[in-house]
Amino acid sequence: MTLPHPDQDFLSVCCAIITISDTRTFQTDKSGQLIQQRLTDVGHVIGAYLILPDEPHKIQSQLQELSQNNIIDGVIFNGGTGISPRDTTYDVLSELLDKTLPGFGELFRFLSYQEIGSRAMASRAIAGIYQNKLIFSLPGSSNAVKLGLDKLILPELIHLIKQLRGT
Repeated sequence: MTLPHPDQDFLSVCCAIITISDTRTFQTDKSGQLIQQRLTDVGHVIGAYLILPDEPHKIQSQLQELSQNNIIDGVIFNGGTGISPRDTTYDVLSELLDKTLPGFGELFRFLSYQEIGSRAMASRAIAGIYQNKLIFSLPGSSNAVKLGLDKLILPELIHLIKQLRGT
């Protein structure tokens, strides 16, 4: 796929990864591990990797804390984007984001629909800006993480960070 405005200069982006799960551990968090691997494979840096329970106050306070870290450019969440009572990631982030990138969720659901059909409508993937940090939130399944990273996040990460920085 050809990018409309290919990035000529590589920029190593520092990302925090937050897995939202009541049951995963660092040993069993395949999606968090996958995000780390995909980012580092292309030269980006992991500034933090956390697993949090799906509790709104913990998600909010962790994002607020990370937003104060000048080294971190972006945060990639996975998990908590469905519609079950414990899925609160979208609810927290949608209230906090200073700007949203509606196209991210729209494109994610479109691409997901091509893979899993109408169940894609239950995904509340979201992206935007919070406190000058780029925020992405993906479902917790490894297939969804691969899709979001490979088709949307990695191809545009450098471009979006450069736009955010005004460079």
